[in-house]
Amino acid sequence: MSVPDHRRAYVARINRVVDHISTHLDHTLDLQTLAGVAHFSPWHFHRMFQAMTGETLADCVRRLRLEAAAQRLLASPPQAALAVALEVGFASAEVFTRAFGAHFGMTPTAWRRGGWRSWSASRREQLSKIHQEVRKANQAADPGFPQDGDSWPSGQPTTEKGMLMQVELKTLPALRLAYMRHTGPYGHPDIGATWQRFWAWVGQHGLDPERIYGIVQDDPEVTPADKCRYDCSFEVDAAFQPQGEMGVQTFAGGRYACAPFTGTGATIHDAWMRLFGEWLPQSGYQADDKPSLELHEGDFVVDEKTGAFRCLLCVPVRPL
Repeated sequence: MSVPDHRRAYVARINRVVDHISTHLDHTLDLQTLAGVAHFSPWHFHRMFQAMTGETLADCVRRLRLEAAAQRLLASPPQAALAVALEVGFASAEVFTRAFGAHFGMTPTAWRRGGWRSWSASRREQLSKIHQEVRKANQAADPGFPQDGDSWPSGQPTTEKGMLMQVELKTLPALRLAYMRHTGPYGHPDIGATWQRFWAWVGQHGLDPERIYGIVQDDPEVTPADKCRYDCSFEVDAAFQPQGEMGVQTFAGGRYACAPFTGTGATIHDAWMRLFGEWLPQSGYQADDKPSLELHEGDFVVDEKTGAFRCLLCVPVRPL
């Protein structure tokens, strides 16, 4: 196994820990437990986790709990703040309120009464600056499209007009997914590079997935851009085991609003914002507490010249 392969195996273990935290927020998430999830010695694990993620294990647990709480505080019908706190693993309303204030700069009540708008605006501004810097650095070509055709399915995607006027409600099944993760800003060209590694891995193993899923694990209006998780994934059976950088996770499925998109990695973020900002408020639905995703059905191809591809943008929804 080469040095890069060793590092990717470490990354996969870190991803497994973060996934475990996200799906067990109300459980005990101490060093001993999480080191066991990663199959590392607790003595070294906390330092290795911080070195590879940029935050301590305790800070990561606290952040994921608070981000989940922030989203649930805005759900309809509203829950009591104490109920939300207990759901995400805080022992009392007092502890929750102190932690929430330290992280978001306001109380849970102020967040619910509209304070979330200033936080979301600052996250959007941060992401916009990142996208502007990327565009300036990549004036000659679409930054979302790696130019190695040997490991990328190429072709001409069909273009559809008015994509956000064609939203369709779908019930997606629960799935067991193999995934390769990008951690960083949504809409960044590094996501394209992750897709390229993903397709190279699929090709090397002689696989031909019927559907491909780009799982958007975090809300970029709540989570800092450098901590957002995006998973390139496909369905696997119970016999499949994690291999190198490729991990395994469970997708819960459920009701999704899906809109066709044709474009590039540089334009998909704006399409997501239109779906959330224009269609959703008029739909009679609210976003559910599940990951959004990009669904690639049938033959997945990327235009060799422009980097354009086609998919469905799928938002988890439930009635208001």
